[in-house]
Amino acid sequence: MTAALFAAKSGKKVRLIDGNEQVGRKLLVTGSGRANLTNQHMNASHYTCADAAWMDTLLKRFGHTDLIDFFHEIGVLTFSTSDGWCYPVSESAQTVVEAFACALHLAGIELVLNTKVTTIDKTKEGFNLDLSTGATISANRLIVAAGGKAYPTLGSRGELFASIKNLGHSITPLVPALAPVTCEMKPWSKLTGLRFDTRVSLYESNTLLAETTGNLILTEWGLNGPAVMDLSHHISTRPNAKLELILNPLFNSEGELRDLIARKHGTATPLRVILGSVLPPKLPPVLIARAGYPVDVLINELNNGQTDKVLKSAAAMPFKVTGVRGFEYCQVCAGGVPVSEVDPMNMRSRLVPGLTLVGETLDVVGPCGGYNLQFAFSSGAVAGMEINNPPK
Repeated sequence: MTAALFAAKSGKKVRLIDGNEQVGRKLLVTGSGRANLTNQHMNASHYTCADAAWMDTLLKRFGHTDLIDFFHEIGVLTFSTSDGWCYPVSESAQTVVEAFACALHLAGIELVLNTKVTTIDKTKEGFNLDLSTGATISANRLIVAAGGKAYPTLGSRGELFASIKNLGHSITPLVPALAPVTCEMKPWSKLTGLRFDTRVSLYESNTLLAETTGNLILTEWGLNGPAVMDLSHHISTRPNAKLELILNPLFNSEGELRDLIARKHGTATPLRVILGSVLPPKLPPVLIARAGYPVDVLINELNNGQTDKVLKSAAAMPFKVTGVRGFEYCQVCAGGVPVSEVDPMNMRSRLVPGLTLVGETLDVVGPCGGYNLQFAFSSGAVAGMEINNPPK
């Protein structure tokens, strides 16, 4: 939608082909229906792709403030939370989609809905597109913004990657990203349903692969929430590795907790009550039991070494990783066309003249918090504004 709007400003005829009955269907589910559009802390370093400089170039061409201005132009007002996550003032993805639909109409863009592109063929003049309706249409320039395999029920199943490969591009295998992580949960079965903020570290053997901080929830099958979803692409790209997640819910409170323990050490205060000053109530009994002490042990019954053992247990909760949940549960996918095959100044293919690739077609993954939508909008905007300009 963004690519089409910017391309239309050139005065050229623009068709937008969408397999769904309406435009923006996938946008409707973002941010749990609130549309987490971007992030005030936008920076190329937050993304995983083959070339950080590539992402930096793209964000300099069309970054956070450019996107906010664009939203205001089409009638979407925004606000930011204290952690920088940006939403529409309406807190409704539906209103964002409606603003896009209105803008597309006002720009005179032809919508071809309920229609899929089945194959793409290169011609001397441009491209021929075979459609699911049986028709074939031609185009001088082509922007592929067909997404990956995440949320397949919303119409994105990665079906055009075969055509992109036939045109000459390489395709990195697609795997789930921003996905819930499956783990061996039997040791933590008493904590099912518990939600808390924590630091999460992913290890392969003794090697730290990645680390993040955020909210998560323990389930019967594993861990869910931004804290682990941001690490999931490191797991899905290592299908046979022996991986472990270490949770530290004391990441920002251990110093205060140790001070409290020192002050209370000579009293008959239950340790679980003291731990409860910084942890949710279901967690202290489990941590105390794992350290080998009675759940109702009093702080004055433990020496410094014993209390330190409990704190070390609390600051390093181990979870053996068994995998990630599938494409139907992930927010984006990793894999696709390597960024090295696309020019970030205009999003044009370096291999196929007239072809432009944007969004999840490319092998780029950002964390939760609006980063992936920013990439989608940025790549679409640059593609559209540069579609008729000579190469730079």
